[in-house]
Amino acid sequence: MKSIAAPAYLSTADADFEKKFQQRLHWSADTDAAIEQRVADILADVQKRGDAAVLEYTARFDGLSAPHMAALELTQADFKAAFDAIPQAQRDALQAAAKRVRSYHEAQKKASGESWSYRDEDGTLLGQKVTPLDRVGIYVPGGKAAYPSSLLMNAIPAHVAGVQEIIMVVPTPVRGSVATGGTGEGTSTKGERNELVLAAAYVAGVTRAFTIGGAQAVAALAYGTATVPKVDKITGPGNAYVASAKKRVFGTVGIDMIAGPSEILVLADGTTPPDWVAMDLFSQAEHDELAQSILLCPDAAYLDAVQREIDRLLPTMPRADIIAKSLTGRGALILTKDMEEACAISNRIAPEHLEVSSTDPHRWEPLLRHAGAIFLGAYTSESLGDYCAGPNHVLPTSGTARFSSPLGVYDFQKRSSLIEVSEAGAQVLGKIAAELAYGEGLQAHAQAAEMRLTTPVKPR
Repeated sequence: MKSIAAPAYLSTADADFEKKFQQRLHWSADTDAAIEQRVADILADVQKRGDAAVLEYTARFDGLSAPHMAALELTQADFKAAFDAIPQAQRDALQAAAKRVRSYHEAQKKASGESWSYRDEDGTLLGQKVTPLDRVGIYVPGGKAAYPSSLLMNAIPAHVAGVQEIIMVVPTPVRGSVATGGTGEGTSTKGERNELVLAAAYVAGVTRAFTIGGAQAVAALAYGTATVPKVDKITGPGNAYVASAKKRVFGTVGIDMIAGPSEILVLADGTTPPDWVAMDLFSQAEHDELAQSILLCPDAAYLDAVQREIDRLLPTMPRADIIAKSLTGRGALILTKDMEEACAISNRIAPEHLEVSSTDPHRWEPLLRHAGAIFLGAYTSESLGDYCAGPNHVLPTSGTARFSSPLGVYDFQKRSSLIEVSEAGAQVLGKIAAELAYGEGLQAHAQAAEMRLTTPVKPR
């Protein structure tokens, strides 16, 4: 029987493997010129007209008409009401997930986010002062998708870092609006709010929130308006307009990353039930047609078993069409000569999510250098990391795990170097600095160092 969703079947032993491998990995990050121009125009307009422009674009794209920005602001009472309205099981799940995410990031802060200093042999103090950002903006998608888990992953590490103000923007488009894929004819004074997202805002401790989205929301956060506070950094996922806007405002504010399609790579030794692995591949493929799911394994019979499970399970999936297009267009089952080669190929891909589905995952983990998150063992499904394991699920994609890291407490902090040179230290360092400064032709630098060689500071 022909498979209804057949990822490419590749073998590293084939002469044309490298060519087919690169074709499967290829994803164009080229931007749409029309989107780029529209985003540039929106940013400039919001920077110039502030609230008025944000109101206009919110009506145009989200179909949400409001007389003033205050009508688009969510209150703490809104968050609490949403939390009280959702089922008890969802309340419990949100709180349990938040507790684990908070615990993980508190440990992260203790390990890598604290100030430190020491004194050298001359009594000079050297160190680093770590301070939180004052105010951050988090973008939470709305409309076609709603991700309360993403809200937790962005807001909680900011809180742990010590950020005092967390400003959330979340679109609440009207059904039939452009933002929901409609014609734009649908307009209303009340958009479609996701209660679970608002409940997550309550649990995560969001300070203020506005029902705005798209490039106009990014602009409002980056430049500030009469109503929306200007932030220091913007984090959180969004569509092509949001991604383009974040790139353009970088420098005015910080941003977390520009994310590409979601990815999962599974390294399997053939011991995990094949239906588990098939479902793990689905877990990324269901995001969108451009998501990538790859399985690396040295056992050909196991690859065949996983393909059979894909065929059996796919018809039961509500998002079967999206999964099928993703697996057929960008998925791959790759036969390797051994697990060592599988690890080497994984490092070349540098995936967002990397599952080591093996009876001895710690044997292979030391060989894995590039991945956003590494999930060790058959019981560690990537989906657990998405929601409640604890580590952040905002991860580098498209090979950027070679040089970047998951979102963390450190993204909401900045570091200042501390230097306090003693009189004795100035006698040593001054000679070194002066010699190098003269070599660079910077006379004032050299003399500023030399003055401290001979002239002690008189106490008052």
